[in-house]
Amino acid sequence: MQEIKAADFGVLPGKDVTREVSALCAALTDIPGEKTVRFAAGTYHLRSDLCEKHRLVITNTVGDKEFSPEETPHENAVPFYLENIEDLTLDFGSAVFVIDGKVTNFVAVGCRNLTVKNLTIRHSWPDMHELRVTRVTPVSVDFEADRDTDLYFKGDTPYFRGRDYDYPVARNAATSGWIGHIRARTPDRLARVQHPLCAAVRTKRLGERRFRAYFPNTWRFKKGDLYYIFDVRRQFAGIFLDRCANVRLENIKQRFNYSLALVAQDCENLEADRLEFAPEATDARRMASVADFIQICMCRGDVSITNSVFDGAGDDCLNVHGIHFAVTEKAGDRLTVRFMHPQTHGFLPLRAGDTIAFISPKTLLESGRTQIKTARLVNEYEIELTVSNAAGAEVGCVIEDVDACPNVVFANNALNRIITRGLLLTTRGKVLVENNRFVSTTMSGILLSDDAKSWYESGMCCDVTVRGNTFAYCGQTPIRILPENAVHAGAVHKNIHIVRNRFERYKGFCITAKSTDNLQVTGNRFLCGKPLKTVRCTHVRLED
Repeated sequence: MQEIKAADFGVLPGKDVTREVSALCAALTDIPGEKTVRFAAGTYHLRSDLCEKHRLVITNTVGDKEFSPEETPHENAVPFYLENIEDLTLDFGSAVFVIDGKVTNFVAVGCRNLTVKNLTIRHSWPDMHELRVTRVTPVSVDFEADRDTDLYFKGDTPYFRGRDYDYPVARNAATSGWIGHIRARTPDRLARVQHPLCAAVRTKRLGERRFRAYFPNTWRFKKGDLYYIFDVRRQFAGIFLDRCANVRLENIKQRFNYSLALVAQDCENLEADRLEFAPEATDARRMASVADFIQICMCRGDVSITNSVFDGAGDDCLNVHGIHFAVTEKAGDRLTVRFMHPQTHGFLPLRAGDTIAFISPKTLLESGRTQIKTARLVNEYEIELTVSNAAGAEVGCVIEDVDACPNVVFANNALNRIITRGLLLTTRGKVLVENNRFVSTTMSGILLSDDAKSWYESGMCCDVTVRGNTFAYCGQTPIRILPENAVHAGAVHKNIHIVRNRFERYKGFCITAKSTDNLQVTGNRFLCGKPLKTVRCTHVRLED
């Protein structure tokens, strides 16, 4: 085991170390064998304009048509970039890295046996802004920006600015429907609403970080309410793992992320323990991510997420899924398949030797299977496959790689202020969701989905256990089993066990299921609502 000190590469606390960190990461490529890099305690600074830039095609992030003409599509500034490195441990000790500007914080591409631990990442002047309602009259509302927001004025018009952004507060106010909103009377609930300046007639400067907006009426505002304004484009990520194997993340704290906090794409075996994707108690904001906290896409092996805290997400806490590729051409045993969602494309997760299933988009059921012999990315949206037997394929059907469906353990975690769902799970692997506390999700706590018409996120769930969790508040059905099949030709999901959970503060059915076989609901405590509603389900057992 080789010990490496980051300080020997000039990575020292108390100063900007952007270029030194880049040099350290590059040097690690040439160091063979097991190695551990240790960082001295302290606060380090990084700047987006000094980072090296890399082309990163990240699932569920900004699509090609969302880039402006002056931007290079998929170009990311990255302070920590590791590529094709094996047997590496990065131990950050108690180091804190403060990033100024928009970046993807940490990237690992093609790495094996990688451990990252004891890392804290913060952002200075992030492009997420809290506006607090301080006064309401019948025709006006006073707003105060958080202390981490540089609010300035051109005349009486308020603007947000920081490194890499400068725009008026009212930008897209008429069309923005993704704004985060926390009501003073329900501080643990985060919902999507229209922009607070939608329908504002004019604004007036009041002083530092404060302005008044005038409206035809102010019925939707209450003193103490919080609004969160941010760029929703998902252009960057927090931690991005691409084609890596055997990765362990331990004691990682991310206080803010531009888009998804953690993405594992086409990876194998990921263990995450003691993550804290959440603002600190002393932070100026209560949101920590523009979009999902964790996306697991087309991964394999085992995924484990344990003993973690997730608070303040702009989308789901965890989304585990594959991809339904549409078959667009067939010539003998050669198939052309296509990425169908504009925010997921441009990478090659289908591997020679993998088994693929042919799926009906209407029923979401298999019509046959074959094995991939070769796979080639033709362009950003199309993949050419040769397969052992294409007899079961038809143009218009979709395929699912059944080998890219990980087992998942999500245990002993706390979720709060999640703006959509807690967990969105669509994987054939064995899934265990155990001993978690869902404090507040605006939508369902757990959704078992599967679709081939919108996000094209596959696939069917075959073995799911939800055990010993508390659903303290969910804005929609706490556990929702809802494959998006247009035609019921048989069960899509099967073998779902919901055992010894506690349901609180929900008025409707706590569990709903559609097109599911062998649904076992036993030993749960329903302190609210009704237990179970099923549609076209078979072999259902309710015993509570």
